[in-house]
Amino acid sequence: MSEISVRQEIMALKAYVPGLSIAEIQDKYNLPQVIKMASNENPLGMPPLAREAVERHAAGAFRYPQGGNPRLAKALGQRHGVDEHRVVVGNGSDEIIDLLIRILAIPGAHNIVCFNPCFSIYPIQGRICGVEIRRQPLEEDFSFNFAALLELVDANTRIVFVTTPDNPSGFCPPRAAVEALARDLAQKAPDCLLVVDEAYVDFAEDEKAASLLASGIMPHNTAFMRTFSKSFGLAGMRVGYGILPDHLADFVWRARLPFSVNILAEEAALAALADDTFYNATQDAVRTGRKELFTGLTALGCKVWPSEANFLMFGMPEGAPTAAECFETLLARGIIIRPLKSYSLPDLLRVSIGNQQENLAFLSAMADIIARKGEKA
Repeated sequence: MSEISVRQEIMALKAYVPGLSIAEIQDKYNLPQVIKMASNENPLGMPPLAREAVERHAAGAFRYPQGGNPRLAKALGQRHGVDEHRVVVGNGSDEIIDLLIRILAIPGAHNIVCFNPCFSIYPIQGRICGVEIRRQPLEEDFSFNFAALLELVDANTRIVFVTTPDNPSGFCPPRAAVEALARDLAQKAPDCLLVVDEAYVDFAEDEKAASLLASGIMPHNTAFMRTFSKSFGLAGMRVGYGILPDHLADFVWRARLPFSVNILAEEAALAALADDTFYNATQDAVRTGRKELFTGLTALGCKVWPSEANFLMFGMPEGAPTAAECFETLLARGIIIRPLKSYSLPDLLRVSIGNQQENLAFLSAMADIIARKGEKA
């Protein structure tokens, strides 16, 4: 009996690979405790007010949420100083990214443009939607060449994706450069949308200097992606949002699956927005931990890239175990970080900023691994 056929684009597709979970490492190595510093989650956990909100509203989980999550859209509009009708809430910002590709790009006719490497959801969802992916390599220092990126744009380009700060490097382009890209793109391709993914931008030393959205600069051809997974500590609840040009927001709402943000996720997000104490503590913990890990890894001889996000990208010192060996040794010791082979960077690693205890444990393990130069890790 023949198998049911699928589209060629799907047959060739490589699935998104998330970071390893704590449970699978505990099971594999029989460890009572595991430190996860792989997925750029909040080092302080879940906001207390959000936890209370989930517990308080749990009995109502048999109800559907209000269509469109208008309370959350209104709260986000107020936070960013934009009309609430420009805010589209989704099951993670991934959903908004997927919807934008679906409503703007015609399969087989249009293309989207991004850097390489980049957040893998852009090319994955583009391929699922049957559109051409055009990718501009990053510079050797992982900075952006916007002029070269713009060269890939033509009359059939519907979306240009830019992540700032970038993943996995943490590089953050000057705000003025992103604004200039929006302006140049409007002139070259008036029917093209610039999507600025700001998932990590509030970890920057100066958010307003790094972010168009935070500084109130919103070009007419630009959409902004934000998330509750990082600073707001709700990665497992899956809540993200886009702030879109007004005319596009309505079409995204039409295409969005109903009730994609569940009732408990919405209540948690509303509570997290109100928990200023937790939010500010998160920013302090990340900025302090980022400096400590940068200093500690550099002192061990690692090449560490400057970062404006809640993670650091680094390479092992010469003569030390390889990145792959380091990753496996850390796993056996109960510490999960992210190897960057899936980004075509097999010699590099990425570590999320943890809490103080986690950061110290990671640096201690790294010191021991690096001290074993010439040995197999």
